[in-house]
Amino acid sequence: MIIAAVAVATIFSANDAEAQIRMPPASSAQTITQGLGISKATLTYSRPNMNGRKIYGGLVPLDEVWRTGANTVSALTTETDLQIAGHTLPAGTYGILSIPGESEWTIIFSNNSRQWGAYSYNPEEDVFRFTVKPERLDQPVETFTMGFSNVGTESAVFEILWENTKVSFPIGYDQSKEILASIDEVMAGSGNKPYFAAAQYYYNNGHDINKAASWINEAAKGSEAPHILYWQARILLKSGDKAGAIAAAQKGVESATKANNSEYINLNSQVLAEAQK
Repeated sequence: MIIAAVAVATIFSANDAEAQIRMPPASSAQTITQGLGISKATLTYSRPNMNGRKIYGGLVPLDEVWRTGANTVSALTTETDLQIAGHTLPAGTYGILSIPGESEWTIIFSNNSRQWGAYSYNPEEDVFRFTVKPERLDQPVETFTMGFSNVGTESAVFEILWENTKVSFPIGYDQSKEILASIDEVMAGSGNKPYFAAAQYYYNNGHDINKAASWINEAAKGSEAPHILYWQARILLKSGDKAGAIAAAQKGVESATKANNSEYINLNSQVLAEAQK
């Protein structure tokens, strides 16, 4: 009984000691939250290192389903519908798997974002899949990396990089109906109107330029802010009102000069030169 008690005490002591050990994971975890227009997407994945190993065709077999990272499959949560390779990915959370190949990769978005590895992968859980061509990198990437680049108001590029390989594909998000509806709602209400922001959005996204000109004129009333005058000049020029654009840009140069703001001296001067052609 004494021996048994000592053995049990030893086991508990070992378990307690093990529970207190803090060890770094073999593959670090990363979570990225990226703004996409008026919403956002969150990417969660694990990042193994090369550690001198051959990756594709070695650690990661070619032409087999891969978790696209380490540990649990990589997961993407999007608050807005995404357009990817001719498919719609509805707002939600999805697993990202892939089939690396020598000259072509298959990217898979799965409804199962909780599976460990790809051992229980079920193609019936696919939302969709598509193929992309890999690119060769001049410099190797030691730590497996995924993320977003070229992020704009309506599109971005999703990238996968490791070893000497880069795989990327564009994603789109059309939120114009929601944005235009929100502008209309605010403009129809009482209180201060977001004339400046609304005019910028209309200008940048190819909407009614005359409406944008009307709003920027409201925003610029009594203003000597160089940035507002700059945008007034740009929008009026695009609307065909050269005289108004010249007047706004000249006023913007004067205002920026008084404020010793070299950035808007240059920007207003550029619009002025273009309007005077």
